[in-house]
Amino acid sequence: MEKTLTNGPHHIGLTVSKLEQTAAFFTEILGWNEVKRNEEYPAIFVSDGHIMLTLWAVKEAPEVSFNRKSNVGLHHLALQVSSEAALAQIYQRLTDNQIEIEFSPEPLNNGPTKHMMCLEPSGIRVEFIWPSQ
Repeated sequence: MEKTLTNGPHHIGLTVSKLEQTAAFFTEILGWNEVKRNEEYPAIFVSDGHIMLTLWAVKEAPEVSFNRKSNVGLHHLALQVSSEAALAQIYQRLTDNQIEIEFSPEPLNNGPTKHMMCLEPSGIRVEFIWPSQ
């Protein structure tokens, strides 16, 4: 088999409708670091030390809201967590900050892996997954 031509993600760019609130979701709730800002675009770059997200402010309101079942685009962003306790801590922080939770921590395909899903302030679905290995 031929070696792949890429070696993993460098960053993921997300267009968001609530730039400051989405950045705060990652930095204040999840403990990520703000790497830099581009006031001209505007954009905020955040990182957890493993992946960087570029959060771009939408220039115009979308005519149609994103629908994961009928639009081409990001279905969700999945972030791995280090432990079941970390998954529970994230759930509590999201709840404390009134973040919309799609479903609370539950087994994935009969476990032992567990995951949960929420909507960050701009409405992008974010999954947190603990592989249990």
